Amino acid sequence: MVLLHGIAQSNKNVVLTPWEFFSQQITLMNPATFPLWFGGLIWLLVSREGRRYRVIAFAYLFALVEFILMHGKNYYLAGAYPMLFSAGGVAFERMFALRVRWLRPAIAVLILGSAGTLAPVVLPILPPDKLLSYMRTIHFEVPRTETSHTAALPQLFADQFGWEDMAQSVARVYRSLAPDEQKRAAIFCQNYGEAGAVDLFGPKYGLPPALSGHQNYFYWGPGSYTGEIMLVLDDDATDEREQFRSVEDRGPVETSPWAMPNEQRLHVFVCRDLKISLRELWPKLRVWL
Repeated sequence: MVLLHGIAQSNKNVVLTPWEFFSQQITLMNPATFPLWFGGLIWLLVSREGRRYRVIAFAYLFALVEFILMHGKNYYLAGAYPMLFSAGGVAFERMFALRVRWLRPAIAVLILGSAGTLAPVVLPILPPDKLLSYMRTIHFEVPRTETSHTAALPQLFADQFGWEDMAQSVARVYRSLAPDEQKRAAIFCQNYGEAGAVDLFGPKYGLPPALSGHQNYFYWGPGSYTGEIMLVLDDDATDEREQFRSVEDRGPVETSPWAMPNEQRLHVFVCRDLKISLRELWPKLRVWL
């Protein structure tokens, strides 16, 4: 709820009307499967057999309304669909056992055919340029979830480019420090994606774990770092020049042209002599967006 409240107060996520949010659920789950999971929802709500499991339908509807009201991203509800698919499977089996048995293979062919058609849009099957061409051919566009997303690729794929390049860029600056400075240097990232990239790829390049005030990273705290020297990833050093006595721009992060635009604007700043202790500053660094 804290995260959703923070998002609702920001301009980060694309704000959807109730119908837009629901229609995007149909798109994200594969339109051909809509009768299956929606049928499961109806079966849970109105059938005598489904009454025992009606709480599942209420849980889905509660989460649906919550995400609509709190401006959640369309995929936040994805974890609720396996239970609706299960209910829909039971409902369809009951229906096929009594009548319209010929529909069973027809529905199976429809679902498999649409899954094959949409597979390159959700799985890394095609290289980026061919994926864009394929999406134009089938006239399919993945709905945007963030207002700042201007990448050519859907965010699902754009967010998978450039992370190791980022860690390598940080490592080059880190290795340029004197050995005694390396022991004291913290690496601070603006969001969990950047911090996660440093944590995942950094050990291969000799980097220490990253710090960040973003979401759960905030709870892991500043460790034993004091702020006397920090490598900060940011697209602008305005905040850093207010917080540190010395800020040196070591240049832009090298990244993929297919990466998210905000990651392509990052620089590595070597910041020295934090004006207050890092532990004192830490509570002000928490970001829930």
